[in-house]
Amino acid sequence: MRDFIIATASTCDIDRDWLDDHEIPVISYTFTVDGKIYIDDCRDATRRAIYQAMREGKQPNTSQITTYSYYEFFKKLLSEGKPVVFVDMDKSISASYNNSIHAKEMIEEEMPEAKLVILDTRSITMGLAFLLKHMIAYADQGKSFDEVVAWANTNAVKISHRFMIDDLQWLRRGGRLSNASAIVGSLLSIKPLIYLNDDGLLVAYDKVRGRKKAIASLLESTKKDLGDGAGKDIIVGHSDDPEEGEKWKQLVEEQYPNANSVTLMELGPTIACHVGPGFLSIVYLCDHRNG
Repeated sequence: MRDFIIATASTCDIDRDWLDDHEIPVISYTFTVDGKIYIDDCRDATRRAIYQAMREGKQPNTSQITTYSYYEFFKKLLSEGKPVVFVDMDKSISASYNNSIHAKEMIEEEMPEAKLVILDTRSITMGLAFLLKHMIAYADQGKSFDEVVAWANTNAVKISHRFMIDDLQWLRRGGRLSNASAIVGSLLSIKPLIYLNDDGLLVAYDKVRGRKKAIASLLESTKKDLGDGAGKDIIVGHSDDPEEGEKWKQLVEEQYPNANSVTLMELGPTIACHVGPGFLSIVYLCDHRNG
């Protein structure tokens, strides 16, 4: 059993059973569809509900986690008397990060002896999952709290995130793409390729006509980061298309046969609200992020 706690939010998009098996406490975001509030609980039934709504043309809305919710979450964890490190999506993606910092300040006034670290992860969805899983692996190897936090702080910005968005309308509606005006997203055949930069901002680095060409371009763009990929851990992802996800995983495995692992994940509800169905992703650790 670890002598410290690694906690996260539902935006890590890791299956809830896995999180429970590895004793990772989770705080959940919420989203609203047709006035009904749903909890992003990292379970498949919830993912299916959000994707069904989106395919019916409905626009889900996500909500921040409140300062009070963070306060209650952190206080309960710290009551165990162990240090806590918390990871969530990057502060540039959601104002929830600031709410978590305010909650931390409240906790520190009440419990000055408590040790709570909130990481600026520079990551989101599968990238956050990559960071979290490696932190857990290091902790389970016997690394100390300070060693795990130091590794995460050093390597978070080295986790490269590359995405293909099938339809830019979802990101435009949410204002999550920093240079959306540079992409002609209204043309249905144009597929924007996006990466997460060092400041945690989603930036479009290319636009390709046609999905097949976009997938090929997405894969080609990883070569400058991964080289031959030998010994690398790679996470690939999809949104509501497991068959396409498996094909995407196979392409990555074929290009990087000497990778240590290639893991397939599905995008969770909170981020899916902003990118929609048809999304593909690849994340991995490299020397530095490239556009």
